[in-house]
Amino acid sequence: MSSPQAPEDGQGCGDRGDPPRDLRSVLVTTVLNLEPLDEDLFRGRHYWVPAKRLFGGQIVGQALVAAAKSVSEDVHVHSLHCYFVRAGDPNVPVLYQVERTRTGSSFSVRSVKAVQHGKPIFICQASFQQAQPSPMQHQFSMPTVPPPEELLDCETLIDQYLRDPNLQKRYPVALNRIAAQEVPIEIKPINPSPLSQLQRMEPKQMFWVRARGYIGEGDMKMHCCVAAYISDYAFLGTAVLPHQWQHKVHFMVSLDHSMWFHAPFRADHWMLYECESPWAGGSRGLVHGRLWRQDGVLAVTCAQEGVIRVKPQVSESKL
Repeated sequence: MSSPQAPEDGQGCGDRGDPPRDLRSVLVTTVLNLEPLDEDLFRGRHYWVPAKRLFGGQIVGQALVAAAKSVSEDVHVHSLHCYFVRAGDPNVPVLYQVERTRTGSSFSVRSVKAVQHGKPIFICQASFQQAQPSPMQHQFSMPTVPPPEELLDCETLIDQYLRDPNLQKRYPVALNRIAAQEVPIEIKPINPSPLSQLQRMEPKQMFWVRARGYIGEGDMKMHCCVAAYISDYAFLGTAVLPHQWQHKVHFMVSLDHSMWFHAPFRADHWMLYECESPWAGGSRGLVHGRLWRQDGVLAVTCAQEGVIRVKPQVSESKL
């Protein structure tokens, strides 16, 4: 599935105050609102299509919605593992077929297959668990970063970039295209890099992220589904950051995606998305991610591998 990114630099790049409670998140009302067709069979439609392929986060989120509808209310998803096997067609809906692989007293497993044109485009297994107390607990410490209230939103950053006289000619078109998109999530990057110069960067990036609109306390399963959607945004582009000064991406898609859910959270509240790429090679890139609540609790861990094909970066002539 396609992995959206800022123009050729792999960095994620919106702000509002707390939304009014009657402004429902489009992720809940539209994107993740599946149509039931039969028992364990659902149809999903598209809201935002960033390229000629479907956004991978949409497929992951919709598949988790379908799986969650087949388990009882007292269990919660703790992990999911997915493979993208074909490009999704944005012109037709996606059918989600759920198989109740196992229903146990503590853990239950559901397998989901997403189908278009009679062929699977995506397969996923999600595991659900009854809440269980444990005396054994630990987590990493959350990175120290400025709070979201002190950072610029995406619209402001794009406006600054477009006003930069040193901006390379190829960027304005891409920036205006990003500004025109109705992306259903908001992002505030930590230390965004200037687009006026391509530079070597570490394969790491962090940004605050949340769903647009109001979701509320609601069902924790829905917040997990929204986080699944969010987790794919600009994720794979982290692997491009050390190479953008000499290579230009011409093809980048996700191969697989995994998530582990650790603690309750609100997907319509700001969370810090910490992304890093420990390895790239063989036209593939590996990325790891952690979603932190503002109070420092580690809520979600993610991992993804994808295809990344590049060509040499061509310097613009000064003549």
